[in-house]
Amino acid sequence: MLTTKDGRTIEGMDDFDSTDEVAIPSDPLDRVIGQDDAVEIARIAARQRRHLLIVGPPGTGKSMIAMGISIHLSRPKEEIQVVHNPENPERPFVEIKKRDEAIAEKNRMAGADGVLLEPREVPDHVAEHLGYRCAKCGTYSLPSEPICPHCGAPKAPPRSQDPMGFMGIIQVTVDQFSGGRRRYETTEFVNGKEEVVVYERAGEMIRRLDQKALENRRQLRQTRPRKVLVSIDRDPFVLATGASETELLGDVRHDPYGGHPQLGTPPYERVVAGAIHDAHEGVLFIDELPHLGHLQRFILTAMQEKAFPISGRNPQSAGASVRVENVPCDFIFVGACNIQDLNTIISPLRSRIIGSGYEVLVNTTMPDTLENRVKLVQFAAQEVTIDRRIPHLTRGAVKEIVREAARRARDIDGTERHLTLRLRELGGLIRTAGDIAAMTGAEYTEEKHIKFALKRSRSIEEKIREKYGSFAGGVSSDITASQREIQGYNYWNIHHDDTTGYR
Repeated sequence: MLTTKDGRTIEGMDDFDSTDEVAIPSDPLDRVIGQDDAVEIARIAARQRRHLLIVGPPGTGKSMIAMGISIHLSRPKEEIQVVHNPENPERPFVEIKKRDEAIAEKNRMAGADGVLLEPREVPDHVAEHLGYRCAKCGTYSLPSEPICPHCGAPKAPPRSQDPMGFMGIIQVTVDQFSGGRRRYETTEFVNGKEEVVVYERAGEMIRRLDQKALENRRQLRQTRPRKVLVSIDRDPFVLATGASETELLGDVRHDPYGGHPQLGTPPYERVVAGAIHDAHEGVLFIDELPHLGHLQRFILTAMQEKAFPISGRNPQSAGASVRVENVPCDFIFVGACNIQDLNTIISPLRSRIIGSGYEVLVNTTMPDTLENRVKLVQFAAQEVTIDRRIPHLTRGAVKEIVREAARRARDIDGTERHLTLRLRELGGLIRTAGDIAAMTGAEYTEEKHIKFALKRSRSIEEKIREKYGSFAGGVSSDITASQREIQGYNYWNIHHDDTTGYR
């Protein structure tokens, strides 16, 4: 049921003045127009954690259905971490942290970072010892400049010399060369109690670590080195359309030093999660599924095992020797494709989806009823809200959109007394009309703007047929005389001798 923002029910086309009055549903699945069966199955898939294959032409709501499923899932309960293996660094471990434990650890790490301050916010003697402030003239500059740019004096303050006189001289020389210390420890009174406080260089800033932050650091050093691979605060919806093999399955970054303990980066820090791991406990959505080709088999394996290893995928890289076993990837898989591409999905993947999920054929039209016309009012309001750059539509403009929806259902799908659900193209019409209204300074997008947009937004094929009489005539007119003389010339594939495109 569609309502206005003030709670009135919109039951007919005369129950509103403009789409600005329309209240847009908060549930993404309620924003899907004309796909009632698909939406019902999507709700089941979210509740029961079922896989889904959505088949139909572009612009019919497949992506919105997939995204809507993720909104109905509970928040992730697990964080995935990869942990250093001291006995075999190239075989890091995987650890799963529950939500409460992961959040507590995250808070400890945040507490160990201390507070970043401007050099002018710390005591002068601290800024001088760290190399940010000149002890002679008080000018501030970066510690990478050992000489004050204002007075030319060394910025490092003098040190008390040791009894032998040598260590102090060496220390002063080192400090002058490096522009001050990197770390300075002192004591300060906090709430009437003296505490140890440490100041550290942090680029242009200075990091202040109080006693609590220092204690958090000590606790973290006692734990085994680790890296968060999949965060507890992740988005439950992962779009992997067009992903490469490494983006989809994960990888291990190359290290020119091969992970050398002193020079290189440890293997566990170079592990990168794939989309299948990021989608753990959420939704993995892949549109145009057949374009994955052989990678469909890896998706199948991940769906079956609910875990997939991460290894370096370039055999010439140092990451090729690193492998992390049993990385969790328990996701709801939602794939989408067009009808003509259905036979290019591998049979085992289809079987897995059917065996633990659903296949859905989306509608391309819906009956031309008053209820469905009101749904197009909601659609128009949603398009304006999403775009944010065009004015809302008047009642007359929406009625013109409804008439165009009926025409397209008749001309494209051959169905009388129906409304099209190829809504991406219909949304393009709304945007074109909205642009016209915006450029003319109109407060609303009106019926006249829709009519003018209908001429401007026609497909290029329609414009070619109008100008040249036929598509073939347009192609023929675009060829130069010399090209016509070349036997077998075909500009879109010069290696073929097919000239039927010019006839």
